[in-house]
Amino acid sequence: MSRTSQRRVFRVLAGMVIPVYRALAVPRWSGQENFPAQGGFVVVANHLTEIDPITVAYPVYKAGIMPRFLAKESLFRVPVMGSVIRRTGQVPVYRGTSRAKDSLVAARAELDSGGAIIVYPEGTITRDPGMWPMRGRTGAARLALETGVPVVPMAHWGDQEILYRDPQGHRTFSAWPPKRVTGVIGEPLRAQDLVPGGLVRSGHPSPEELGRATEVIMAAVTRLTGELRGETPPPEPFDPRRGAARQPGAVTAGAASMDVAGTAGDGASPAETRLASDAAPGSAPAPDPGAPLGNAGGSVAP
Repeated sequence: MSRTSQRRVFRVLAGMVIPVYRALAVPRWSGQENFPAQGGFVVVANHLTEIDPITVAYPVYKAGIMPRFLAKESLFRVPVMGSVIRRTGQVPVYRGTSRAKDSLVAARAELDSGGAIIVYPEGTITRDPGMWPMRGRTGAARLALETGVPVVPMAHWGDQEILYRDPQGHRTFSAWPPKRVTGVIGEPLRAQDLVPGGLVRSGHPSPEELGRATEVIMAAVTRLTGELRGETPPPEPFDPRRGAARQPGAVTAGAASMDVAGTAGDGASPAETRLASDAAPGSAPAPDPGAPLGNAGGSVAP
């Protein structure tokens, strides 16, 4: 598929989804000029709530690029939803199975065709008490470094006031009045930004290189989040695996050790299984079926 494939399907879905979304949110995005004009790229964003996929897909679609998410394979088996996300070209992630490599192949094909793959590097909705981005997983960095495409960091703030889930799993919903949702798209991060000096083996990042690249990616997302909030982020990200803020250098060492310890599914390489485990959201936010119509440029508003 290309970045414009399935436009007709997205158009139909957008006509159904966006009126509901705009009744709940007043989105304002800036930085669309940072989307690469051509070639594939990986989008990374912070994860606040289950409606994030609509919020994040909004500016991607407005730029004329059909948004593709990495989504858990189980979602493809849900009646109606499965058909929708399959028809819109979303990428299934098969965790810990012999089909883990299929996710890598599909994601690479989308990037090679000039499309965009959207990844939540945290892997799940943030559990940070202050709702800051957490420690990242290495899936986004792996995709970018193995394919040579840039990473475009994004941040958004405000849609958690519509639907909020606390660390204990309790949800609150507020439909009125519509909430202001602001977002910003940062400058692309190239391979040399992710790993200064370049990879030791081109196209084959080591666990240490993946850890460093992930740290750079999460730092960019966190910085953009701080700009939107007008606040200074915490010095170290929350680590959900430890239930506390990490120590300096823990992303690099931790990401490497977690990746090396990963067990591949039958018939899949460790790298392919790790991509499937790290790249897809862990708490099953549904892939976004699209976003409103319009031309890119300037701030995106209803």
